[in-house]
Amino acid sequence: MIMRKFVTLTAIVFFVAALFAPVQAGSGRDYVSIVGSSTVYPFATVVAEQFGKSTSFKTPKIESTGSGGGLKLFCAGVGVEHPDITNASRRIKQSEFEQCTQNGVKEIIEVKIGYDGIVMANSKKADPMKLTRKDIFLALAKDVPDPAGGEKLVPNPYKTWKDVNPALPDKAIEVLGPPPTSGTRDAFVELAMEGGAKKFDWIAAMKKSDSKAYKAVCHTIREDGAYVEAGENDNLIVQKLEANPNALGIFGFSFLDQNMDKIQGSYIDRVQPEFEAIADGKYPVSRPLFFYVKKSHVGVIPGIKEYLAEFTSDKAWGTEGYLSEKGLIPMPEAERAKYSSAAQSLTALTSLK
Repeated sequence: MIMRKFVTLTAIVFFVAALFAPVQAGSGRDYVSIVGSSTVYPFATVVAEQFGKSTSFKTPKIESTGSGGGLKLFCAGVGVEHPDITNASRRIKQSEFEQCTQNGVKEIIEVKIGYDGIVMANSKKADPMKLTRKDIFLALAKDVPDPAGGEKLVPNPYKTWKDVNPALPDKAIEVLGPPPTSGTRDAFVELAMEGGAKKFDWIAAMKKSDSKAYKAVCHTIREDGAYVEAGENDNLIVQKLEANPNALGIFGFSFLDQNMDKIQGSYIDRVQPEFEAIADGKYPVSRPLFFYVKKSHVGVIPGIKEYLAEFTSDKAWGTEGYLSEKGLIPMPEAERAKYSSAAQSLTALTSLK
């Protein structure tokens, strides 16, 4: 009888232990988990490697998912099964901020890390392209102003760059670019395509009269094969440009900077994508870069606060820092001080205003 009770009690203990084992195992994650932007990925990787070498913490694990994909994972909830940090090549959207809040991610630390230009590049085997934002809109938008005239839109009829602008080469429009989940694409359609669409006064006027239709015109990319979604791997786009001198690729300046022996940036509105031109605002297609931190994970997952300290140090993101050598455009000193302070004090966003 005693033996039977002992066996029963032992079974219950093992059953309870089995129930809680996954939780205990999961709570033991001892590295920082990072997802998000393919543009920020190379910068975060360099910081993570430096952090792993110079501290007693494990090197963070980083996954390139795209800005939108990273924020979706980040905002899914709190706990070790969810990432601690997400990188973004655009600011978090209001809808994403609200999704985070709904899922219990209520304290988010925003860190702007610097600036980046979005380039349209091609192989050095071809001549560099000299484009305007108007050219880019007409080449890549799904619907464009009727070439016959009048204030109406028609499905994009342009097959070659020469069709778009007689001053451009007579070669097929073929552009390799990021998918809709990419922050690079979000910024590209806003800065380059919308910037070109606004050259048509009647389209610009739509912003006030019908903002939804205006956004659809400016931000919708053609789907007839002229634009090819090449995934979140910007290195793959570079390889494809090498193999096809007639194609153009869209990605962040850092990838151009790291591959200057193979590819060249197109002029946009008569400005080349160069470090100084992006830093002083002359290059028209540039944007800020960010990462977001789950405050509730700080102190639970080892190394988060120390990783923030490494990323926001002058030796990393300063004007002479190791990230500028990788193509990151540093922020002015006052702006660096602002975001460094927010990271060190773990100051959470209260709104997106």
